[in-house]
Amino acid sequence: MDKMDKKVIQQELQVAAGELVDTVKKVVREGNVRRIIVRNAEGRTLIDMPLTAGVAGALLLPFFAMLTGLVAMFKEFTIVIERHDTGVTKVD
Repeated sequence: MDKMDKKVIQQELQVAAGELVDTVKKVVREGNVRRIIVRNAEGRTLIDMPLTAGVAGALLLPFFAMLTGLVAMFKEFTIVIERHDTGVTKVD
Protein backbone atom coordinates (compact mmCIF):
# COMPACT_ATOMS: atom_id res chain seq x y z
CA MET A 1 0.00 0.00 0.00
CA ASP A 2 1.37 3.41 -0.98
CA LYS A 3 1.75 6.06 1.75
CA MET A 4 -0.73 8.29 -0.04
CA ASP A 5 -3.38 5.56 0.09
CA LYS A 6 -3.45 5.39 3.90
CA LYS A 7 -6.64 6.44 5.59
CA VAL A 8 -6.40 9.39 8.00
CA ILE A 9 -8.21 9.22 11.33
CA GLN A 10 -9.11 12.35 13.30
CA GLN A 11 -9.55 12.38 17.06
CA GLU A 12 -10.63 15.39 19.14
CA LEU A 13 -9.68 15.90 22.78
CA GLN A 14 -11.13 18.61 25.03
CA VAL A 15 -8.52 19.78 27.56
CA ALA A 16 -8.14 22.51 30.15
CA ALA A 17 -5.27 24.98 29.86
CA GLY A 18 -3.20 23.22 32.52
CA GLU A 19 -3.34 19.94 30.60
CA LEU A 20 -2.56 21.26 27.11
CA VAL A 21 1.23 20.92 26.95
CA ASP A 22 1.38 17.54 28.73
CA THR A 23 -1.40 16.11 26.55
CA VAL A 24 0.27 17.23 23.32
CA LYS A 25 3.64 15.83 24.46
CA LYS A 26 1.98 12.48 25.24
CA VAL A 27 0.30 12.40 21.82
CA VAL A 28 3.56 13.20 20.02
CA ARG A 29 5.36 10.39 21.89
CA GLU A 30 2.77 7.89 20.62
CA GLY A 31 4.45 8.23 17.25
CA ASN A 32 1.86 7.75 14.50
CA VAL A 33 0.60 11.36 14.55
CA ARG A 34 0.78 13.26 11.27
CA ARG A 35 -0.76 16.59 12.38
CA ILE A 36 -1.87 18.36 15.54
CA ILE A 37 -4.34 21.24 15.49
CA VAL A 38 -5.03 23.30 18.61
CA ARG A 39 -8.26 25.29 18.75
CA ASN A 40 -9.68 27.58 21.41
CA ALA A 41 -13.11 27.06 23.00
CA GLU A 42 -14.78 29.04 20.17
CA GLY A 43 -13.31 26.69 17.56
CA ARG A 44 -10.71 29.11 16.16
CA THR A 45 -7.53 27.36 15.02
CA LEU A 46 -4.57 28.66 17.01
CA ILE A 47 -1.87 26.22 15.88
CA ASP A 48 -1.82 23.79 12.95
CA MET A 49 1.37 21.72 13.20
CA PRO A 50 2.14 19.01 10.65
CA LEU A 51 4.47 16.34 12.04
CA THR A 52 6.72 13.95 10.20
CA ALA A 53 7.95 10.57 11.34
CA GLY A 54 11.06 10.71 13.47
CA VAL A 55 10.75 14.32 14.60
CA ALA A 56 13.13 14.73 17.54
CA GLY A 57 12.07 16.37 20.78
CA ALA A 58 14.58 19.21 20.39
CA LEU A 59 13.00 20.19 17.07
CA LEU A 60 9.64 20.52 18.79
CA LEU A 61 10.80 22.95 21.50
CA PRO A 62 9.49 26.06 19.65
CA PHE A 63 6.13 24.29 19.21
CA PHE A 64 5.91 23.54 22.94
CA ALA A 65 6.90 27.15 23.74
CA MET A 66 3.96 28.38 21.62
CA LEU A 67 1.63 26.05 23.51
CA THR A 68 2.86 27.40 26.83
CA GLY A 69 2.08 30.92 25.66
CA LEU A 70 -1.45 29.93 24.66
CA VAL A 71 -2.12 28.51 28.12
CA ALA A 72 -1.83 32.03 29.53
CA MET A 73 -4.40 33.38 27.05
CA PHE A 74 -7.17 30.77 27.03
CA LYS A 75 -8.87 28.39 29.50
CA GLU A 76 -10.04 25.53 27.30
CA PHE A 77 -8.77 23.92 24.14
CA THR A 78 -9.67 21.29 21.58
CA ILE A 79 -6.78 19.25 20.26
CA VAL A 80 -7.44 17.66 16.86
CA ILE A 81 -5.10 14.75 16.21
CA GLU A 82 -4.69 13.31 12.73
CA ARG A 83 -3.19 9.84 12.48
CA HIS A 84 -2.58 7.34 9.75
CA ASP A 85 -4.83 4.33 10.13
CA THR A 86 -2.51 1.46 11.01
CA GLY A 87 -5.30 -1.08 10.95
CA VAL A 88 -4.62 -1.92 14.62
CA THR A 89 -7.20 -1.12 17.26
CA LYS A 90 -5.77 0.07 20.58
CA VAL A 91 -7.50 -1.36 23.63
CA ASP A 92 -6.89 0.26 27.03
